[in-house]
Amino acid sequence: MQDAPQAVAVTGASGYIGARLLKKLEDEDAFRKLVAIDTSPPPAPIHNMAVYRRDVTQPIDDALLQHRISTLVHLAFISRRGRNRREVAAIRQTNLDSLNSVLESCVRAGVNHIIYLSSHTVYGAHADNPIPLTDEAPLRPLADFPYGYDKFLAEKALQEFAEQHQDKKITILRSCVVLGPTANNYITRALFRPWLLGVQAYNPPLQFVYEDDLARVLTTVIRRGVPGVFNVAGDGVVYYREMA
Repeated sequence: MQDAPQAVAVTGASGYIGARLLKKLEDEDAFRKLVAIDTSPPPAPIHNMAVYRRDVTQPIDDALLQHRISTLVHLAFISRRGRNRREVAAIRQTNLDSLNSVLESCVRAGVNHIIYLSSHTVYGAHADNPIPLTDEAPLRPLADFPYGYDKFLAEKALQEFAEQHQDKKITILRSCVVLGPTANNYITRALFRPWLLGVQAYNPPLQFVYEDDLARVLTTVIRRGVPGVFNVAGDGVVYYREMA
């Protein structure tokens, strides 16, 4: 276990998970400085936080150097589905460009620990998936589900980066669907529809994690400096038909 980092930067800080994480970090006495990086301002003020309105496809070295950042959490990600192939490709390229730009800035600024929030969708929805899926299961994302495939490509980029920069700690957290009072994702939107589409002969198990629990996991990884790849999910499963 390592001592808590003196300062933490969060990209995508104004998003759903970023806002929850910053609030959790604010409650921790261990952190000297929080740095929020996003194109939009955070939804609520946070004590002892510096805000940078930036597109992270561009360098952020100055923000990282000024506050002597030792840990960066990369949450910036375009999750919406493109309306056509061209838009899907453009979103994918932006997600990869932003990740690579942030990694390059971390190298130049001497950031020691990089945490990336990935998704359980990198495993793909396959009938032969083992239950439970461990973090050692093969990655088989569905090509026609851009969100999961983009996360898969990001993980590949991080693995290549880790091989080239073995002095850096890399943590990948593969989260399942996040639920909570402020959740807004494809599952929560589906639950508020008047009907749920399903396949009669198939009743897949689903897992969820509470939004504050995910923020707590991220905070623990930051504080302890834990490298590696980890699945993040709540206990047990909920079967699809139970939600209908």
